[in-house]
Amino acid sequence: MSQFSSEDEAELQSLLRELLKGVKDRISGAPSVECAEEILLHLEETDKNFHNYEFVKYLREYVESSLGAVIEEETENFTRGDGHAVGSGQDTVVHAVTKRTRESTQYKQMMQTLKQTMMVVVESLINKFEEDQLKKEEMDRKSQHEQSSSHYTDNCSDSDSSFNQSYAFIKHEQLQVISEKLDPGRPRELRLEALQSLCYAPPSDVLSCESWTGLRRNLSAALTDPDPELSMRLMNDFQKEVTTFWIRHPEKYMEEIIENTLSLLALHSEQAMSSPGSEKSLEPVHLISLLDIKATWFKKWMHGYYSRTVTMQFYYVKQYNRHFKQYYLEFVYFVHSLCVLGRLVMYTNGRKLFPIKVKKRRDPVTLTDLVVILINIIGLYVCVCFCVYTLDSLSPTNLVMEVLRTLCDRTECAVECLYQIPVIETLLAPVITLLKGKLPKLNSLESGLTHIADMLARIATTERGLSLLLYDRNLVSAEGENISAAHVVVQFTQRLLAKELHVFSELEIPPAVSGAFIFVCRQMYNTCEGLQVLRPYSLHECIAKAWRKTSSMSERVPTPVPGAPPAITSQELQSVVAWEEMLLDNLLNFAATPKGLLLLQQTGAINECVTYMFSRFTKKLQVSRCEKFGYGVMVTQVASTAPGIVALQSSGFVQTIVVELWSALECGREDVRVVHPKSTPMDPIDRSCLKSFLSLVNLLSSPYAVWELLGHRALPNKMEYNLREMATSVLDLMDRLIIINSDTKIHSLFNYEQSHTFGLRLLSLLCCNLDSFLLLESQYNLSELLLQGQRDNVTEPEFIIDGLSVERNHVLVRIGSVGGPSERRLPPRALQKGNDPYPWPIVSTYPLPKYYILDVPKTLRTKQGKNRLLKHKVLLYICWSNSFSGHYISIITAGKKMGLNCIEDSLTQLSACFQDGYPGHDWFASTVFLLMHGDVGRSLSLLLRFSRLLPSAFLWPPRLHSSVHLPIEIAQSGIHPIYSCTAHYVEMLLKAEVPLVFSAFRMSGFTPSQICIQWLGQCFWNYLDWPEVCHYVATCVIMGPDYQVYMCISALRHLQQDILQHTQTQDLQVFLKEEPIHGFRVSNYLEYMEGLERNYRSMVLSDMRSILPRSS
Repeated sequence: MSQFSSEDEAELQSLLRELLKGVKDRISGAPSVECAEEILLHLEETDKNFHNYEFVKYLREYVESSLGAVIEEETENFTRGDGHAVGSGQDTVVHAVTKRTRESTQYKQMMQTLKQTMMVVVESLINKFEEDQLKKEEMDRKSQHEQSSSHYTDNCSDSDSSFNQSYAFIKHEQLQVISEKLDPGRPRELRLEALQSLCYAPPSDVLSCESWTGLRRNLSAALTDPDPELSMRLMNDFQKEVTTFWIRHPEKYMEEIIENTLSLLALHSEQAMSSPGSEKSLEPVHLISLLDIKATWFKKWMHGYYSRTVTMQFYYVKQYNRHFKQYYLEFVYFVHSLCVLGRLVMYTNGRKLFPIKVKKRRDPVTLTDLVVILINIIGLYVCVCFCVYTLDSLSPTNLVMEVLRTLCDRTECAVECLYQIPVIETLLAPVITLLKGKLPKLNSLESGLTHIADMLARIATTERGLSLLLYDRNLVSAEGENISAAHVVVQFTQRLLAKELHVFSELEIPPAVSGAFIFVCRQMYNTCEGLQVLRPYSLHECIAKAWRKTSSMSERVPTPVPGAPPAITSQELQSVVAWEEMLLDNLLNFAATPKGLLLLQQTGAINECVTYMFSRFTKKLQVSRCEKFGYGVMVTQVASTAPGIVALQSSGFVQTIVVELWSALECGREDVRVVHPKSTPMDPIDRSCLKSFLSLVNLLSSPYAVWELLGHRALPNKMEYNLREMATSVLDLMDRLIIINSDTKIHSLFNYEQSHTFGLRLLSLLCCNLDSFLLLESQYNLSELLLQGQRDNVTEPEFIIDGLSVERNHVLVRIGSVGGPSERRLPPRALQKGNDPYPWPIVSTYPLPKYYILDVPKTLRTKQGKNRLLKHKVLLYICWSNSFSGHYISIITAGKKMGLNCIEDSLTQLSACFQDGYPGHDWFASTVFLLMHGDVGRSLSLLLRFSRLLPSAFLWPPRLHSSVHLPIEIAQSGIHPIYSCTAHYVEMLLKAEVPLVFSAFRMSGFTPSQICIQWLGQCFWNYLDWPEVCHYVATCVIMGPDYQVYMCISALRHLQQDILQHTQTQDLQVFLKEEPIHGFRVSNYLEYMEGLERNYRSMVLSDMRSILPRSS
């Protein structure tokens, strides 16, 4: 049994402190002690970083070293003695071994040792939490006094710290003695001792004691004592601590303290004010600045609304702030004033103090003026006054940047203080000077430019700031034209990358400066509107060129020769590698938008970028300091295209997602304590698997992903599966979880019902995309497998109703019927209460029971009604096909089976005429065929004439497949214009027109482009009723292809409430893919779409035309 040494206790104390710091925000936000304890008890379930804490790792290693041998011995004894194999009885083995281990002597000894040691560690830690860095010596003296005192303490908390803030129960007689010792005539040491003793008395006892009058008089005398040990430091400590007391006392008590403090700090020498050249005397504000340089007392006063309101009222009434600017010559006063001003402008009432009238300035100082002054300090201020304060943490530049960053992080502050034209002009003034070929007046060019870029990047992360940078054309460029800040930044970045700034020829500008300005551009080009502005500069090519050059440098490093000096030092090599990764990281962020992904693919660096993203993803690193979400959205965008999914597959990303899913589904988390067995999941998709499930849905949402990962791949269908054999590919998941066609596969799963249910849910989502379904059906004969599963689940004369049969029934109806919300009925997945829990017909053969095919309304029983009936037959005809050639759907055999010989030749002719190697079904041609009432001649004639028009490029995806009309760079990218153009503008307009929906997509890790590509790719089949499908086609043909974008925006706007609701329940992807668009009518949104046309047509339609320069 391992014991803890004193070194172990010290290490545990350090690790526990780290853990508490990591969860400080969670605990401090708890409304009660009980809630805080509950948070700590369930930390493993709520904190994703739980197992990364060193304290947790230390305890795990300790338990393993203490009980590892016991567990192995008990496991061996159990399996040998009882003859159990590790298989279906594994849970029995686990529980039995756990029970015996907990009953062992080693376990009891371990727990006793651990408990005793942790009690010592926690007690020691509690004592140390009392110590604060700014008053460590004072706290040490208090501790010594407390140990020598005979008073009984109750450890009551009366300060901002909940750790060991002790007060003594002092009698009134003792307070009288303390009051006498504080008399100004007593010796200094006696008065100091009395002050220290008074610190341990509860304020309520002091204020209510009979000797308070005399005690208050003597305390006031101590505060005015010339000895700083008794006076100013005592006042400053009181300022810091009083915020924890005054809410318990009448408001007049707080008002009196605030008023008197501000009155004291406002005192100044009139002689010094009138004689600028005379020597200035130390005033109260100077002394406070020396004691508390960063104005900690003021931060505490302004933190709570209770005290902040009163403080601001006195500022309004007495205008004490008018003298803050006149002492900037003194460094300490400058720092203190800066911290006070920074805290003031954080709050609304503080900003209302401006504009402020100051001496030696004709106009009042506005908020914008203040920010401009602060920006000018960056890189200009050289401290020569106080050498002791030239630390980085107290340098003027760093202090100013701290204030500016704080303002950036607060939306209201940023809008009032930073999002102003003069501020942007001041930030970019050095940049414009450099573009003109001159050196700006910066004390440190590297530091100044880096800080400027940091501020611009923070401004660009918000909608208001980004709009200011992109569209306000109030800057004068080097050429003398009015341009926006975005153009200045990207021009400067281009020249930095190309090293075309002549003023830098003699200076060594490090890559960090270039990287900082690329990051500013990145905050713009990773949005659709930002990319729209920056695209003419081809920044992706500039970054890619710089990356190739850097990459070749790192590859050409020669092998070190013994005895010879290295060609490049390790530090230089690290710098080169870091610069290379920085360039890759910035290239990768082009993938945040559909059009940006096209540009990334054209650079030829998509594979390296995805590999880099995968390396950061596995380390759970943040996308950037300005990005709130992880790589989910970027992965989803990349997976939407064929080149992207290939890059994800080759990087190992797909395998990692599958392994994580399998581990959560079949293995469970290996670090879960066996003493708390996993509860039986109540939901079809257990919460522990939900994240992996949604990641897989995002990955396989596009038919391109399904074709690349499953196309022409046969199932393993092994004769035997090892129990420890994990799924590592999507094909393995298909084999092990979905197409379970043998007892061997059933017995290979530890949680068969849960895992198969998971697989059926995944299959249902895959089949929502009709092209994906056709591939799976043609390769794996899904429908027959599911039907056989239903037939096998029978006890004569009824079907067995269980979770799997219900899931299979839903999938069979989904893939066996087609139509919009009022054209087919899908059975629910939940059982009902009562005698008949599942009244819906069980599907065991095709065709489906008539219950699931809704009747055509009487008002539609005309030609339109016949068309809808024909549509249903044709769709069934297509979906029943059992052969998928990889290029187009062969439907002859299926048609004969269904008795649809009358349309067999017609559809075959259409497929043969227009597929031309397109890897999917031509849903637009099928739609036209139905519109023409099954007349192949009219359909062919219409399609041939329509192919000459621009709308054909976007409504008819096979039209541009291998087309000579596409520019060569787009054709070679393998990315269809529907994605790079239509989907791009859907995301751009959605952010502007329906921002809540756009934000919901970002939070879910799903993208609007993915669902829109699915809607458009299959002409809204299964999402809209047939009349609305016809209206969609007619609207886009007549009104223009840009109406395709407006149609998607209208549909998403129509679904806004549902989207917001399902974002909260974390199943947005599932909802959008499985549910039709209920209640949507194109006619109801025509007026709205016309408004979108007026605002955006010039931009959207011109971009669509530029893709096909040869189209008419």
